[in-house]
Amino acid sequence: MSADAVSAIPRGTRTPPRVLTVAGSDSGGGAGVQADLKAMLALGVHGMSVITAVTAQNSLGVQGAWELPAEAVRAQFRSVVDDIGVQAVKTGMLASAELVETVAGLLADVGAPVVVDPVAVSKHGDPLLAADALDAVRTALLPLAAVATPNLDEAARLTGVAVPERDPAAAEQGMRRAAHALLGYGPRWALIKGGHLAGDAVDLLTDGAEEHWLRAGRHDNRHTHGTGCTLASAVAAHLARGLAVPEAVAAAKEYVTGAIAAGFPLGAGIGPVDPLWRLRVP
Repeated sequence: MSADAVSAIPRGTRTPPRVLTVAGSDSGGGAGVQADLKAMLALGVHGMSVITAVTAQNSLGVQGAWELPAEAVRAQFRSVVDDIGVQAVKTGMLASAELVETVAGLLADVGAPVVVDPVAVSKHGDPLLAADALDAVRTALLPLAAVATPNLDEAARLTGVAVPERDPAAAEQGMRRAAHALLGYGPRWALIKGGHLAGDAVDLLTDGAEEHWLRAGRHDNRHTHGTGCTLASAVAAHLARGLAVPEAVAAAKEYVTGAIAAGFPLGAGIGPVDPLWRLRVP
């Protein structure tokens, strides 16, 4: 959605679509709940949050992470959903098997599309999901997903299918195998993100019957912290606005490509993408 479209929504006349992020907090503001809410704001939906974990995090990496008790996660979710309601949900960092299972139980009856971003490792390589939680993601969370959005590393961890990154033809065949393996766990659509491949940034969206290859030129910008969070949140925002999955993902891909191009330096390490790039004054 453009800045003009956002500003054209009459004030005080209707409630915007509501989107809930269930994810960890990034104290540096580049990823996690902070990035999710920025993307939702930029795309004209009302963002709400259930925080699953708190991280001490900056442009150099994750210095510490503390998951919240399941009771706290459950209370946040019920507080928001029972009173305000949701049109879409996005999940991110869930940290542990207990929290994965808690969140899956809460989402089972939510009645809104769920975008599962199976966050396992930070941009800097820091673990954000316990190794013993992968089975819970496969068996409890993925069956609830309208769309699952793993990157190549996450897809390999979940499916065992490693995608070769230096051979474009072999990479696309590997992405297809990873997508079909992921669909075996129950999500309606799999979006395999090929952002780490050589050449253009290529993603594959499939439901097992149809395929959509989404391609964008690669920007020469190292400041890409929060890319996955921003993309998944954009998909959820577009689903909440009523788009079908292929249209929602295509619109989110276009949006996040602009956010990557506008990524900016922050601190001494890797800066974030800019979820508000469309709203900046030229």
